[in-house]
Amino acid sequence: MAMSTAGTSARPMRADARRNYGRLLAEARTAFAEHGTDASLEDIARRAGVGIGTLYRHFPTRHALMSAVFQEAVTALITRSRELAGADRPCAALVEWLGAIVTHAGEYRGLAQALMSTCRDESSALARCNTPLREAGSTLLTRAQSSGAVRPDVSIDDLMQLTNAIALAAEQSPDDPELANRLLKLTLRGLTPGPSDDGTSSPSGD
Repeated sequence: MAMSTAGTSARPMRADARRNYGRLLAEARTAFAEHGTDASLEDIARRAGVGIGTLYRHFPTRHALMSAVFQEAVTALITRSRELAGADRPCAALVEWLGAIVTHAGEYRGLAQALMSTCRDESSALARCNTPLREAGSTLLTRAQSSGAVRPDVSIDDLMQLTNAIALAAEQSPDDPELANRLLKLTLRGLTPGPSDDGTSSPSGD
């Protein structure tokens, strides 16, 4: 991930600014893992050894900080989508990728809810994380639809919201670790066309 101040045009940072950025990001990951995404920004700044003003210079909003933390997962998800693009079973590849989103979105308590609430807010730094994910997912979805394994009326935006909802449901049901997997299996069934969609039975090869 390029080192640039969130919310501003990319430009080289001074060495001390890069150090502060890295410390803030590391402490944010720790704080979000321990306390969820509503962790105190003041505590994050203190643990990073900087003032709150320095935090806000790098990350003007909480969502900007969350976006930077989530960016590592976005990069991993894009890489995985490319690996799955040539899979023999396009629908299974799509669902596997959606499952990876659920895993990453559930890594920090509150992230799934934030992703859902900002998905259509283009002014949100967090929402902008969804743009490269939608592009990556669209490739997998189009391939699955072209093979006849996925209904033609399914959109990538619907799937992104669905995965965030599954992650949120799993987050709120910590005593049921298999909930996300069950919901993903239901998702697979819903994606597959049936007799009412095109007059034929659903494909058996995926």
